[in-house]
Amino acid sequence: MAYIPHTDDDRRDMLAAIGVGSLDDLYQAVPAKYRFPDLDLPEAISELEAASELQALSEANLDVRHNACFLGAGAYHHFTPSVVDHILRRNEFYTAYTPYQPELSQGTLQAIFEYQSLICNLTGMEVSNASHYDGATALAEAVILALNQHRGKRHKIVLSPAVHPHYRQTVRTYMQGMDLKIVGDDDCCRGPEELLPFIDADTAMVAVQYPDFFGHIVDFHRLGEVAHAAGALLCIVVNPLALGLLRPPSDFDADVVVGEGQPLGIPLSYGGPYLGLFTTKQELVRKMAGRLVGETVDSRGQRGYVLTLTPREQHIRREKATSNICTNVALMALASAVYLSVMGRQGLRQVAELCYHKAHYAAAEIGRVPGFRLWNEAEFFNEFVMACPQPVAEINEHLLEHEIIGGYDLGAEYPQLAGHMLIAVTEMNSRDEIDDFVAALEEAAHD
Repeated sequence: MAYIPHTDDDRRDMLAAIGVGSLDDLYQAVPAKYRFPDLDLPEAISELEAASELQALSEANLDVRHNACFLGAGAYHHFTPSVVDHILRRNEFYTAYTPYQPELSQGTLQAIFEYQSLICNLTGMEVSNASHYDGATALAEAVILALNQHRGKRHKIVLSPAVHPHYRQTVRTYMQGMDLKIVGDDDCCRGPEELLPFIDADTAMVAVQYPDFFGHIVDFHRLGEVAHAAGALLCIVVNPLALGLLRPPSDFDADVVVGEGQPLGIPLSYGGPYLGLFTTKQELVRKMAGRLVGETVDSRGQRGYVLTLTPREQHIRREKATSNICTNVALMALASAVYLSVMGRQGLRQVAELCYHKAHYAAAEIGRVPGFRLWNEAEFFNEFVMACPQPVAEINEHLLEHEIIGGYDLGAEYPQLAGHMLIAVTEMNSRDEIDDFVAALEEAAHD
């Protein structure tokens, strides 16, 4: 069964309006070898048959509902209270996509305002925007903010190698063609102290991660002091759920705090959509990209919400805009706002503590398996690195036979860490699952 929105008469009228005789004429600019029907599609089937085939294909996927998962590296399997999805699916939010007209979008604007307030409370920062597309985008926008803050007079970004490799790739993609040096991330073993010699009068920003990509919990007080003494900004990429347990990045005098909001009530969803957190000090608010919702009062003295302060390309001449980012992921921001509201301070801390203690139990048990060695020297949160006796890909294949999704192969991004696995543990991993994981690793070590 096919649904065709235009009749033959509709098509003829549209073709006539643009002066084309047929659909084939319309696509003459496309080389013939790339045109339909070279797709070699099968014969049409019914909706019932299509639904059955798609169901069978979906059941071939590995999913975290039926398999124990120890894969993190930026996206994590956490429990989401049912109320989060229930609120998201209310028509008032599901259909109110964009908040351009405040007189018609007060509910959406208030939801964003509450999200901003919650993220500020969580990070300890003074201002949050309405969100970016994901954590990588948020970090790239932080670099642009730093360059704008220094009015193009500084040309260097110091980037920790312990920042997520995909985030660092995104920064470099954003900065193509710009007179900018990105330094410091060429050695995976370089810690905060080793970044200090890179900081000088040409440095616009120093960017680090907390906890870092390897799970380490690091004190950035000294790094922040040196960066600020040189006139550079300090940007910290965070796991927001970890902030339920750890000191906020504002304690390190961070100028910008960004991160991936996926752990806050957003499912894995095969990679997206996710949520880019972006917060700053008040003094940088006008350099911030994206939307910002403010609270005000109307002519009758009633509380109201409006988009405010941030200049974007729809508001002013495109070349004067702070960024080409023109929207936010409103539903994902709403999900995080509902999650944080439902969990509360104590609930968030409890989840963070479960992640921390379960990860340390898993690391201790795996460390007893001959051939495996804990690589992390500093304290870690819910992720840790294990040196493995065999290639990580082979170990993960063995784990899949036991319906276990193994860790991340660090050799793919860090050649020096070939044979090292990044393992994530969350509140969703029971003790039995962890014990089964350890037993399967022991089997893999002896194969």
